[in-house]
Amino acid sequence: MLKTWQGTAQQSIYGLMTIHQKTHRSGCTILLASLLIAAAAAETSAKALITSNGDWEAYTTFENKRLVCYMGAEPQKTQGKYTKRGQTFLLITHRPSEKSKNVISLRAGYTYKKSSEVKMIIGKERFELFTNGQWAFAADAGTDNKLVKSMIRGAELIVRGVSSRGTRTTDTYSLKGFTAAYKAIGKACKI
Repeated sequence: MLKTWQGTAQQSIYGLMTIHQKTHRSGCTILLASLLIAAAAAETSAKALITSNGDWEAYTTFENKRLVCYMGAEPQKTQGKYTKRGQTFLLITHRPSEKSKNVISLRAGYTYKKSSEVKMIIGKERFELFTNGQWAFAADAGTDNKLVKSMIRGAELIVRGVSSRGTRTTDTYSLKGFTAAYKAIGKACKI
């Protein structure tokens, strides 16, 4: 069964990388990145399921005729005092034409509190992601790579965030099937 996140991920995946690269890796404005999301979503072609392993699914797609491989999952458990929440999911993306791999993108299903950070916990390891609207990202490629390595070794990922209304949430992701899905996107993108 296909996860509900995959349609939203497909529409946003190009724009997410643009935000990640432009806002924190080279300093462009949020407004520019938002405009690029809308334009890029229209240029992204159909996705193809590579594999479904455990709680993770892996896909390929093409953006402007360039191969993109990504994988994602939804949390197994969500906690927080909210009455309504949108889709929440975690993605890992490779873009070989841009020499980009292991890019972590987390969608909260709500707008994060301005200037807040997301805490990610895998076993004894702790990571912080910066937030932008409903999304959270690692600050640099080194953190992306460390997170992926921890996810390969781990069994469970805990994600803690705070909404713009001050609601604290805790999401629990299973890492069952993570390694197999990760190997599948690496093979598909020849990374």
